[in-house]
Amino acid sequence: MSTPPSPPGAERTDGSSVQIGALVPLTRPGWVEAGQHLLAGLELAVREVNDAGGIVGRPLELVVRDTAADPQRAAAAVEELARLGVAALAGEYHSVVARAAAAKADALGLPFLCSSAVLDALTEQPTEWVARLSPPQSRGWQVYADFLLSAGHSRIAVAAQPSVYWASGARILRDYLAPRGGTVIELDMRALAPTAVCDELVDSRATALLLLVGHPEPAVSIVKSVRRDQRLAEIMIGAPAGQPEFAEWATLLGNDSAAIPFLRYLPERLSPLGTRVETALRERLGEAPSFVAFEGYDTVAVLADVLRSYGADRARTAQSWPRVAVEGTRGQIQFSRTPGISVWQWASTPIQVVDRDPADPDRFRILHAS
Repeated sequence: MSTPPSPPGAERTDGSSVQIGALVPLTRPGWVEAGQHLLAGLELAVREVNDAGGIVGRPLELVVRDTAADPQRAAAAVEELARLGVAALAGEYHSVVARAAAAKADALGLPFLCSSAVLDALTEQPTEWVARLSPPQSRGWQVYADFLLSAGHSRIAVAAQPSVYWASGARILRDYLAPRGGTVIELDMRALAPTAVCDELVDSRATALLLLVGHPEPAVSIVKSVRRDQRLAEIMIGAPAGQPEFAEWATLLGNDSAAIPFLRYLPERLSPLGTRVETALRERLGEAPSFVAFEGYDTVAVLADVLRSYGADRARTAQSWPRVAVEGTRGQIQFSRTPGISVWQWASTPIQVVDRDPADPDRFRILHAS
């Protein structure tokens, strides 16, 4: 691994803070609620690290930058944070944004632990500088495809907007379902109004509609249109990207928010650490924490362990990914090389397909797990 020289301040010895740059979507068009949960997890873990003595006596500090779901803004933030001397980068929720951040971090020799983005090709070429906690999209969406088949759905329509992430998801579903007798029918949301989706669904004879679109719009309008169409009373609506995870979904859709299966990355039962963190996150957020909040917490837990063990030198941090063994809120975290994945990957992230219970939309039901 080539090692760019560390800039002044990358390895401080004067008792000042050890800084981690945090990339988080906190304003629109970013998914603000996801960003708030991610930041809550990051901040809680930093507070606990400092309460326990910091990084060998030095306080850990987050330097937060709002990406607003903008890849160019994220790349600029990575450059700025590198100049400021942060020891590592953490965070980001949106895959296309994380991809831009990862490319810039790789180019600058800045370690980046990606919390939430799932796009398989997070970097164009294999890199030593980037590791990831969330599962690759191919793994998660194949679990979702298994769920669809087990539930009896073989003709699946996808309402899709143009995006590297949505196109990748549609391709994963198509490639996985086709050999198993499944068909994916793509509905181009550039050409269809939400109400027109209903006619397309009737004509296609699909039994499931997957939302590969932005939140809240057009996702919310599509759900309302389909739910109100008596011809589609039996169709299942799904959202593999996880839109129904957050409270805003239930607020905007009410009872229509229920029975829409989505992916989330939690175990069936949290460990004692996970249970304790869940309580603290609930207090911090004022609501039940999403899996994204746990991803934020685990990100700092890993980086703090690495920084304690190997110091704040960037090259040593990047070289430590294969030696990580940290008890996170959702299991033992270790990184390995996964075929087809260009970054160091936590390979055993728990994956569930869940939905909101029609009898109580604030309660989640586990429908399928891997």
